[in-house]
Amino acid sequence: MNNVMRIGFDAKRAFRNFTGLGNYSRSTISILADYYPDNQYFLYTTPYKPHPLLSFANKPNISVRLPDGWLKGLPSIWRYYGLGANLLSDKIELFHGLAAELPAKFPAKTRSVVTIHDLIFLRYPEYYKFIDRKIYTHKYRSACQRADLIIAISEQTKRDIIDFFKIDEQKIRVVYQGCDPQFYTQADSQEKNRVKELYQLPNDYLLYVGTIEDRKNLLALVKALTLLPATLKLVVVGKPTPYFNAIQAYIAQHRLEDRINFQHRAAFADLPAIYQQAKAVCFPSLFEGFGIPLLEALNSRVPLVASNCSSLPEAGGAGSLYVNPLDHEAMAEALRKTIEDETLRQRMIEDGVNYAANFREEHIAKNLWKVYQELM
Repeated sequence: MNNVMRIGFDAKRAFRNFTGLGNYSRSTISILADYYPDNQYFLYTTPYKPHPLLSFANKPNISVRLPDGWLKGLPSIWRYYGLGANLLSDKIELFHGLAAELPAKFPAKTRSVVTIHDLIFLRYPEYYKFIDRKIYTHKYRSACQRADLIIAISEQTKRDIIDFFKIDEQKIRVVYQGCDPQFYTQADSQEKNRVKELYQLPNDYLLYVGTIEDRKNLLALVKALTLLPATLKLVVVGKPTPYFNAIQAYIAQHRLEDRINFQHRAAFADLPAIYQQAKAVCFPSLFEGFGIPLLEALNSRVPLVASNCSSLPEAGGAGSLYVNPLDHEAMAEALRKTIEDETLRQRMIEDGVNYAANFREEHIAKNLWKVYQELM
């Protein structure tokens, strides 16, 4: 078999989304282009605006494709119904839908794989609008049924695909994702001081990173904070949703204003120094498809306390501590042990760094390439 391939990607989110799905898309494309440079990679996307994170597309083995012809003014229609013609003209041998979607039709010789990140909209439907659930269910089920192979980003997501869509498990491959390489390096004291001053970080703090929404369960961590020493603060990095109102009401009721530091617009480049100055990271989510902030914490050499459910033990490894996310007293006790027991703390840090090494770029690239070769 010829190992050199022409590979296409649904790259809309790589160019237009600068959080979860966009990060996954950019990372997947970049590491494949770096570790398997002989291939030609074609990125199919709708029109986008310049952004510093888009430099990945400048690699010599990457070509960007935009809608053309009469579909130029109908980018969404092109992406679903018109893309087959482009795949044919570009002689694409394998197409990877990076965000749970595939075009309606493929050329006969083009094989397909789709990545499914999670099915939270089916597991927790109360967090989604009715019409959104219907659209997502149709798109995801259709992509799973039509793809030659499916990549699930965790064993939890694999189980959900089987349970909700009745897909044969023989069709699913688990390929974990990683975190940005910026978290591999320890910030120097000058950088830490700059970030500490910029965000007015306290001396001793716990850290939460993630959207402030019901499913992420920040309120449980805020309740746990009330059981910990008053000198210990909480830094929250994430965008608010209406759930933030419940957090604020609890903070006001219990007079916690001076113990919690909210950062809704922290720069991504500053996150390593924010992580690295924390006493511990806590991730109390009720459900995740994977949980990249856990890997960010482990690589930052910070002890991790997380929920004991869904995919979080997969992401955090055996060296971290896990608790029932509905038990804020257990959460507080785990955090107390993590901070006060120096022997435990150092073991958690070292075990975490070793575990996180399994999610480095070379491992992810190798596992993705294995799926591609299996398809071809």
